[in-house]
Amino acid sequence: MNKKTINSKRFITWPRIINGLTISRILLGLPIIISLSNGNNEFFIFLILMAGLTDFLDGYFARKYDLKSVFGAKLDPLADKILLIGPMIWLVHENLVPLWAIWLTISRELLITSWRSDKTSGAPASALGKYKTTFQFTSIILLLWPKSWGTIHTIYIINKIGYISFWIALFLTLISSIKYVFNHKEDHQN
Repeated sequence: MNKKTINSKRFITWPRIINGLTISRILLGLPIIISLSNGNNEFFIFLILMAGLTDFLDGYFARKYDLKSVFGAKLDPLADKILLIGPMIWLVHENLVPLWAIWLTISRELLITSWRSDKTSGAPASALGKYKTTFQFTSIILLLWPKSWGTIHTIYIINKIGYISFWIALFLTLISSIKYVFNHKEDHQN
């Protein structure tokens, strides 16, 4: 075997692939905002779905190969926040959701992410947090669904499902916040 083959095997490892997938989500944040500001919702949907796929894959490979790391546990929620906050602000800009609801959501995300980053393990997300994130992504996609991808009636239904998903996500956001606050309070009392 030559040196190039040996070096390429060492360079491409599962931890690097997993972390690369997480970092790719962070890098998708800017093109997502640019596509929204240019009114290119079709490209936005493509990018956000790609980001969702990388989110699924990095978690899947980390669990499959038992390669969970503190770096990944801290970087993964940050990547989700970078992807979600811009489109959420865009929902307010388009008058699709109220500002106060986005303020509550972003405040929760920043607070919980800072608490989780304090933990040496990175404090993996709870099941409730994962449901919340799924509903957030779903609501954003459905509320910003391209008008050219259906009839007026179809788009109306898709947007309504997105609107309902948004309020479910907000409810889960508040419930998970309360749970984190009480758990965090108990951690400091011990």
